[in-house]
Amino acid sequence: MLALRTVTYCTENEETPKLSTHRSRLRVYLDIRSLAEAGFHPGQQYSRHLDATRKALRLSIEPDGAYVVSRKQKAGEELPVIDINNNQDLSFFEGQEAVRVVITDREIHILPIASEVKRQDRLTRLSRNVEAGTLTSAGISFGGGVLDHAAHAGLKEAGLASRLAVANEIDEQLLLHASEHNDIWDAQTIGLAAPMQEVVQDPACMSRLPQVDIFCGGIPCSGASRAGKSKRGLEMMESHPVVGHLVVSALMLINRLNPAVVLIENVPQYAETASAQLLRYHLRDSGYEVHETTLAAVDFGCLENRVRWFLVAATRGIDLDLSNLAPAVREVKRLGSVLDPIEPDSSLWRTFDYLKAKEVRDAAKGNGFGMQIVTPSATSCATLRKGYAKAGSTDALLSHPTDPDLLRPFTVAEHARIKEVPEHLVQNLSKTDGHALLGQGVAYAPVKALFKRIGESILSWKQGTPSKQLPMQVTNLLQAVG
Repeated sequence: MLALRTVTYCTENEETPKLSTHRSRLRVYLDIRSLAEAGFHPGQQYSRHLDATRKALRLSIEPDGAYVVSRKQKAGEELPVIDINNNQDLSFFEGQEAVRVVITDREIHILPIASEVKRQDRLTRLSRNVEAGTLTSAGISFGGGVLDHAAHAGLKEAGLASRLAVANEIDEQLLLHASEHNDIWDAQTIGLAAPMQEVVQDPACMSRLPQVDIFCGGIPCSGASRAGKSKRGLEMMESHPVVGHLVVSALMLINRLNPAVVLIENVPQYAETASAQLLRYHLRDSGYEVHETTLAAVDFGCLENRVRWFLVAATRGIDLDLSNLAPAVREVKRLGSVLDPIEPDSSLWRTFDYLKAKEVRDAAKGNGFGMQIVTPSATSCATLRKGYAKAGSTDALLSHPTDPDLLRPFTVAEHARIKEVPEHLVQNLSKTDGHALLGQGVAYAPVKALFKRIGESILSWKQGTPSKQLPMQVTNLLQAVG
């Protein structure tokens, strides 16, 4: 018995099992030595069997088979040839450009390539769930679930209900808080309080994860942000010893969960990293159309001047256009509209002399770090970060209404309003934890608008599902070996 052998899907040599057309009919042409090793010698009779369950064509050696293995001469060597040029026998593969060929003793199996099978599976599941009325989602680096909550809100505006199936977060306390306060979490949600790189290496854990329709991931950006790279002196983001490699785990989870739509959010600098390239090309090879956009929260009416890069990979077949997401006309808000009624004599007001002194030192060094003092009349403020509770030298501070020497940081509730995050998501959290949850989250409105567009695209696809499979993109396979 021969060992199971899978012929290379698509190369540029003559052993390529490509699916082509000949005389207006589908064709698979094989002329490789492996055929003879499996018993398919020139002149040998064989039969063809369609397997509707696997969507495969099986060839088996049979004395009274209806087909005969042909022959060809190449460089003085006789090679067996199997030439299948029949639309009915190859009907499972219409619209594809490559096939998977598995050769065993006295049998050959021609099947769709794995990425196409998974693409069809997720579209079938998505269609079924749209009809059932509820999509499922998974979130990694979940935090308190701000990104995911905004995603569900956007889908709802588009007319699609959804539920959270899986949430992965390294901080167990944040995950527990989300399970109590984030209303997209239900009794069936699977919470994974563990590093994602541990999750993907745990067979028991991975085997329990359901497949989902939507995947959201805010891969930690510590190595991609300018501050993170500068602090550690990194030449490239992937050198960060804690988070630089997490794109690998994210892709492993995407492969397991097989979502119809993938969203990855990060700082704009992430788009230039090797990790972003891995995402783009691996998702493309997995049957997705990859789209990218950079959105500024202020364009959506938010007070926080947060700019973020979004990669959205939609399964091929779902048309998605990310242009013109921001409203053409938006309300101009002022910080005063979201402030708590803090009395002028409150202990929250402080001089922050140490920051003022540091600003003078930084100016002397010419490093450009300076305090960011805002007033209630301001129409925006700088990004409020994860460590905002520490009151760093560049964190935005509010000026006192009458005393120019006094300043105060925003409260957690104000921070939520500045990002337009529903306040119940940070209910009962301490100052440190509340700012951390919000600072590592997203500005709400851009994500909501983005997922409304995604939801509309899913519904448009569902209403006009094409009857034929779309042409595959196999440039990557042509160049992957050889």
